[in-house]
Amino acid sequence: MKPRANLAWSLLGALLAVLLAAIWVAPLLWALSTALRPEHETVSAVFRWLPQDWTVEAFARVLAAGNVGRWLFNSALVALLVTVATIALSVMAAYAFSQLRFRGRQLLFGLAMLAFLVPFEALLVPLFRMMNQLRLIDSYAGIVLPQVVAPVVIYVFKGFFDAIPAEFREAAVMDGAGPLRILWNVYLPLAGNIVWAMAIVTFIAAWNNFLWPFIIVTSSDMMTIPLGLTQTYDAFGVRYAQLMAAALIGALPVALAYVLFQRRVTHGFLAATGLKG
Repeated sequence: MKPRANLAWSLLGALLAVLLAAIWVAPLLWALSTALRPEHETVSAVFRWLPQDWTVEAFARVLAAGNVGRWLFNSALVALLVTVATIALSVMAAYAFSQLRFRGRQLLFGLAMLAFLVPFEALLVPLFRMMNQLRLIDSYAGIVLPQVVAPVVIYVFKGFFDAIPAEFREAAVMDGAGPLRILWNVYLPLAGNIVWAMAIVTFIAAWNNFLWPFIIVTSSDMMTIPLGLTQTYDAFGVRYAQLMAAALIGALPVALAYVLFQRRVTHGFLAATGLKG
């Protein structure tokens, strides 16, 4: 009875996994199906999963309606700058909080973690005033700088650095290495998977960020893709095929990034939680 019971539970788990996967992928397939049909089919009273007349007209109209190439470039540049700056600052901060001993260390770490309790929306007005005083409105620096502080990334790196045996650092100190060299040559190689995981998550978050670019950007040439696509929505009105096409164009780069680095992201989160992949 026991082998049969185990087989039954395995089959049940597999069926549940397939069901959850179907529920997750169904909206994506519907979005793609909608984007590949003529506009008159999107408002048809007859429900069909697949288009009767396949067409890429919606994608062509989206690409022709706005400066999509410029918006994609802006998003890629902003997301890359945010990712590099966030990872660099978070790694150095986490190393200092974890391995260095200085007065006020625990207090500073506690203050950094208190940022978890402050929603970004509450900081919009002071951040905008600060960027205005620095004359960074409608600039790459104005978009990037307020996004580079990530307490959760600091917390993840600190937790990993805390788990590294102290003998590693002591041996490097005996060899005459300074803090930056120890971080670069000892701790970063050990945290490689976590760096990749946090970088991909940060990149995706920066790419998808709509609220802050909406506040700080004033010209079409500086818009990121989530913000720029809202301009095409206004031009189209209620045209569901083109709305879905625009959403897919905006989501495709981050989806590809996750697919390409999925293994590193998985290994990074396993390492961060103390599990073995």
